[in-house]
Amino acid sequence: MIIDFHTHVHTPEQQAEPFWRGRCPMTIENVLEAQKEAGVDATLVSQAMHDLRRMDRDQQLDAVKKVNRYIASLQDKYQTIYGMASTVPSGDEAFLREWERAVKQDGLKGAWILSSLPGHYPDDDDCLPFFQLATELDVPVVIHPPSVGFGEERLKDYRLASSVGRPMDNALAIARLIVRGIFERFPTLKLVGTHLGGGICEMIGRMDYAYNLQDEAFFLGSYEPMLIKHPPSHYLKMMYLESTCYHPPAARCACETVGPDHFIFGTDAPPLKVLKKQGVEVIKKIGLSPADENKVYSENAKRLLKI
Repeated sequence: MIIDFHTHVHTPEQQAEPFWRGRCPMTIENVLEAQKEAGVDATLVSQAMHDLRRMDRDQQLDAVKKVNRYIASLQDKYQTIYGMASTVPSGDEAFLREWERAVKQDGLKGAWILSSLPGHYPDDDDCLPFFQLATELDVPVVIHPPSVGFGEERLKDYRLASSVGRPMDNALAIARLIVRGIFERFPTLKLVGTHLGGGICEMIGRMDYAYNLQDEAFFLGSYEPMLIKHPPSHYLKMMYLESTCYHPPAARCACETVGPDHFIFGTDAPPLKVLKKQGVEVIKKIGLSPADENKVYSENAKRLLKI
């Protein structure tokens, strides 16, 4: 069995926006077609909601409610479709209650959040009630990069915002959550980093030496307040990483870093439907045993999503 943990759909209202020129690729029809073409058995649909960065809080809440209800309707309608709720972790009580409603009443499987919004990262103190609720609901929180992040002024050319900026923003968010002690506060948190965690596995050794060489590395800057009891790699292994990438050695590195029990198959297709088959093939190229391949393709997702 193969479960794709990472695909996106837009509401009909969003699909009709002029930006898409009548060709929005993020439709449930494309999800189902890509699923069939690539031999995928079930799909977890979500929405990254990049437009949240241009909205005020009231608009964000309204948008989240509309998206959650639409995704819930797809989960109800299609036997092979499961859905994730969207929310804003730095939002107020109204966002928490909407997310709780989407999980408890609509049966959505967790939260899909952006790695940053202007002025906000998920390690901010005002996000703590969100993570507290995530542990109480016992559902996964999936971190996905925004359309643009830090260094935006240098990312406008050559599609660098998509190819470089997005994964780097994801890695920064994950790194900050680790060193700011999210797993010390919430050791049972089920945190998932999309796109291999944005390259965090290539940087985790540097994060470890920054932690381990406390006095000797004084010239690198302060490591205070100390909020973690172990090197960052200890906490990274508590996370799950999702496999969307287009380079088998990178996928192999991520899988070896967190282990096959914490590596989850995904393709991020749609929007780019053609990448679905390529995503399936990446897992076949990283040298897993049949048992571990089965964990990555479906068993880990089934356990996280309780399906």
